[in-house]
Amino acid sequence: MQIPDTMLAIEVQSGKLAPVERPVPVPKAGQILIKVMAAGVNRPDVMQRKGLYPPPPGASDIPGLEIAGIIVALGDNPNNFNIGDKACALVTGGGYAEYCLASASLCLPIPDNLSYLEAAGIPETYFTVWSNVFDRAQLQKGESLLVHGGSSGIGTTVIQLAKAFDAKVIVTAGSSAKCQFCLELGADAAINYKSQDFVSEIAKITDNKGVNVILDMIGGDYFPRNLQCLAVEGRLVQIAVQQSPKSDINLWTMMSKRLTITGSTLRVRDDSFKAEIANQLLKNVWPLFTSGRVKPIIHSTFALNDAAKAHELMESSQHIGKIILTAAT
Repeated sequence: MQIPDTMLAIEVQSGKLAPVERPVPVPKAGQILIKVMAAGVNRPDVMQRKGLYPPPPGASDIPGLEIAGIIVALGDNPNNFNIGDKACALVTGGGYAEYCLASASLCLPIPDNLSYLEAAGIPETYFTVWSNVFDRAQLQKGESLLVHGGSSGIGTTVIQLAKAFDAKVIVTAGSSAKCQFCLELGADAAINYKSQDFVSEIAKITDNKGVNVILDMIGGDYFPRNLQCLAVEGRLVQIAVQQSPKSDINLWTMMSKRLTITGSTLRVRDDSFKAEIANQLLKNVWPLFTSGRVKPIIHSTFALNDAAKAHELMESSQHIGKIILTAAT
């Protein structure tokens, strides 16, 4: 496959997304160049566009944290990949483009039964969920998990994975239709946070015992309410702060229940940390893709040139599952 000198890419210009022509990047040692067939759209992309989440040093300024496509060039030490292989990858930036560099250690083969569109919806959400729910929070078989935003890309991933590993899953979502979708996907209970108080609902569902783990992307006033929802020895994992990064904390609640409160961001972690997550996914989750037990939930797709429309949909919160850009030419 002949690689052109330039490519279409989407860059941030004064808070807006604009199509531009950029040089096609060249892979260095340990890197792979992927012809992007599809790229996932995520909340951090929106935050980057707004100037709230700048790329880490050395990362591309082009938005986009997950891609799927065809390997077209290799640097030294390509980690057993070959030109022509189909792969999806977690990247620190550069996904909104026709070609993107990826660390070879963060590339994974696309399961044979998944399309490029589906594969593009895997890396950011599945790396995040595995790292936070199964590694940091140590969710165990038979335990209960509350995830806020159950119909989001993260939420639909959590529901499927947690159920695959025999946990009980409770979600919050913003409409009856979203709640119903989550139930059909496998959630054991769904709470409409616009019409129900999730603290009192969790108390009812768990007979006042609370849940073992909470995965939260909201922050703000959800934080003290989350502490009320946790069981003794419960674990709260904070992975985003869509409402606010500041909140009140009742230390007595934390102390009396012996709670563990933790959080993380993935983009700034080094490749060795992310590579270990990739290995865990290949071992524990890839067989679930192959068997059809889990799959990325795709809500809608947009052409690369229409990335701004994809962001509008993301900010409207009207979607269920993933929003994907198609970059193939």
